[in-house]
Amino acid sequence: METPYNQSGAGSVKEQQCLYGKTTEIAIVNVASVPMRSPFRYPGGKTWLVPRVRQWLRSQPEHPCELIEPFAGGGIVSLTAVFEKLVDRATMVELDFDVASVWHTILNGRAQWLAQQMVNFKLSHEAVTAVLSGTPRALHERAFATMLRNRISRGGIMAPGAGVVKKGENGRGLASRWYPKTLRRRILDIVALKERIRFIQGDGIGFMKANADRRDAVFFIDPPYVVAGRRLYTHSEIDHAELFRTAEALAGDFLITYDNAPEIRQLAERHGFAIREVPMKSTHHERKTELLISRNLDWPRG
Repeated sequence: METPYNQSGAGSVKEQQCLYGKTTEIAIVNVASVPMRSPFRYPGGKTWLVPRVRQWLRSQPEHPCELIEPFAGGGIVSLTAVFEKLVDRATMVELDFDVASVWHTILNGRAQWLAQQMVNFKLSHEAVTAVLSGTPRALHERAFATMLRNRISRGGIMAPGAGVVKKGENGRGLASRWYPKTLRRRILDIVALKERIRFIQGDGIGFMKANADRRDAVFFIDPPYVVAGRRLYTHSEIDHAELFRTAEALAGDFLITYDNAPEIRQLAERHGFAIREVPMKSTHHERKTELLISRNLDWPRG
């Protein structure tokens, strides 16, 4: 059985009582207990949030027809929702061309090639340099180069200037996060459900606006942001105020996750949204909190 949200700061006891009638503090979600669906190792990935997303989707008064993820990235929430039949289908939207090349390749006909390329590739510094310094001739070749860079970069960061793994886990260097058979299986598992997954390369806020009147869709909104001055993504700059204005206009329910920053709290409060803190651990095993933001966060347990 899942435990309720951890609340910290002023008013935390009251908020816990409002949610569950008790003040038990929860442990940080162990991501090893969550099925890994995405082939990406993504900075800011939301595997740790999956139990909360399940609660949110199950709390909907009607089974959601569609989940829209306007800043999809690694797509863990969309994939989980589809795999676990929490929604009928999912639409992932992503602006980044490299990330988009992977989703287009998996969902539009070249997944088998990509999966087999993962297994056939002989990982070495020389082979990695040859792939990443070349110019892909086709979209599926770009997808493989993107996956390779993602798996051998520190923290999975693919933004310009990101470094590669050196020592890695247990001294395995580049191979620390290169699991070809596992990646092949994840890709093929996604293919088996591709009729229920749509991918669109485009602007997330623009797609939200175009679908704002839909009451049969819910939105999981995980925008990119800069952490401690470092760019984690190629497209890090978005209009956060415009995002909140767009969210307020949505007819369907939404869940936003954000860095725990005063500016974001102010935006949420300005629009009358509910705010909760949820604990997690960073890739460096540091305890931190992120914000969940929505119209209503009083979800039942389960």
